[in-house]
Amino acid sequence: MSFRRRIVVLVAAAVAVAIVGASALIYVVMRSELTSGLDERLQTQAPRVIFAARGMAPVSPASPLRQGVRRTRSDFRRTVLSTDDGSIGEAMGVLVPGPLGASGTVAQLVKRDGAVVGGLAGGPALPLSDRTFAVAAGRADSFYSDATVDGVEVRMLTVKAPDGSALTVAESRSNVDDALHRLLAILAGVSGAGVAAAAGLGVLVSRRALTPVVALTDATAHVAATQDLSRRLETGGSTDELARLAGSFNTMLAALDGARSAQRQLVADASHELRTPLTAVRTSIEALAGAPDLPAGERARVLAATQAQLEDLSLLIGDLVDLARPAAPAEELEEVRLDLLVEEQVQRARRHAPGAEFELDARASVVQAVPARLHRAVANLLDNAVKHGDGRVEVAVGAGEVSVRDRGPGFAQEDLPHVFDRFYRARRARGLPGSGLGLAIVRQVAEAHGGSVRAETAAGGGARLVLSLPS
Repeated sequence: MSFRRRIVVLVAAAVAVAIVGASALIYVVMRSELTSGLDERLQTQAPRVIFAARGMAPVSPASPLRQGVRRTRSDFRRTVLSTDDGSIGEAMGVLVPGPLGASGTVAQLVKRDGAVVGGLAGGPALPLSDRTFAVAAGRADSFYSDATVDGVEVRMLTVKAPDGSALTVAESRSNVDDALHRLLAILAGVSGAGVAAAAGLGVLVSRRALTPVVALTDATAHVAATQDLSRRLETGGSTDELARLAGSFNTMLAALDGARSAQRQLVADASHELRTPLTAVRTSIEALAGAPDLPAGERARVLAATQAQLEDLSLLIGDLVDLARPAAPAEELEEVRLDLLVEEQVQRARRHAPGAEFELDARASVVQAVPARLHRAVANLLDNAVKHGDGRVEVAVGAGEVSVRDRGPGFAQEDLPHVFDRFYRARRARGLPGSGLGLAIVRQVAEAHGGSVRAETAAGGGARLVLSLPS
């Protein structure tokens, strides 16, 4: 089942449950109200019958009681009671489905000695129970009950009469039941119409609500089929959940587009940077191959130049491999003493650049990092200072920061925004060896660890590079 159909079904089911619950409540309340009205009429009739009971006269025995109800003794006698100026038969009608179904009221009296009187001679008797005789004997209170008399549902009230008898007055439930049946039919119709309307509304709502989802699905399919990462979804200025989903999808597409562009740029830049050393190496090899009688001194010079070019090529390839790593470190972070790590790299730099003078001011500092990547970043900072300075390098460590300052010409203002870009080399540094990737690697390592790096021109001259890591 599709998501749209599930929404329609859920809406229709929710409305159906609500309508059915409300209909059931209305039905129960109306049944209680109508039954209460019938009970009030019986309460009105009972005193009138008791008041008229002084005109009782014996009549022939009534027809047998219904199965399961106590029968009377051989001296069972019935009496016609009057509720107004006429006889009970005239006032209340005979106890048959016709008159009783037309809200006829019937009375019956049970005396202390068990004699039953009341009703119309030849008419059916009202059912009796042990509780009725208990009321006549004074052992029980008044009560309501329901019964079926000759196929007619009746409501009965049994009360204690002043002379110690039990009086039962009964009235047909036909009006109440008819009203409830009509109400039930109306509620069923309203419920069906409500569920149908809810289903129709659910269809309309699902179509409108799922429009952004359909657009998102189409966009995803388009991107998967065409690899077109430039497509964006329209959010319409909305701030709901679907609009945020579309915004997140646009952000993802933008990130993928940026990553692919960076990848292409890296490949293009790498191809350009690799072309120069490869051309130089090929030229040197061709020169050696084409001049077998080359003097030994000249041959040694060409071989030395070729070796230097191969070393530059190796460094460039290593830098490219480092830049190709994911931004976030895949290795597990460790607790690293930043001051000791920097001190170790300073010792390495002194061995590689014996003519440089390093001043180290290191205070104890602990960071969470991947040691190998942090070693590479600090080494690049030191190598950059040696390459562009006058031989004096000041290094300071503390509170998760490494500051490296050289005494060179510093950064030109137009160079500062691009210091950490890949393959970027300032105009004054283009004659120096290097690939332009060292500081880009420093930034990548810093961001991978949740830190940052900045470049500034130091007071008094020179450049300062600061690597900051969370402690």
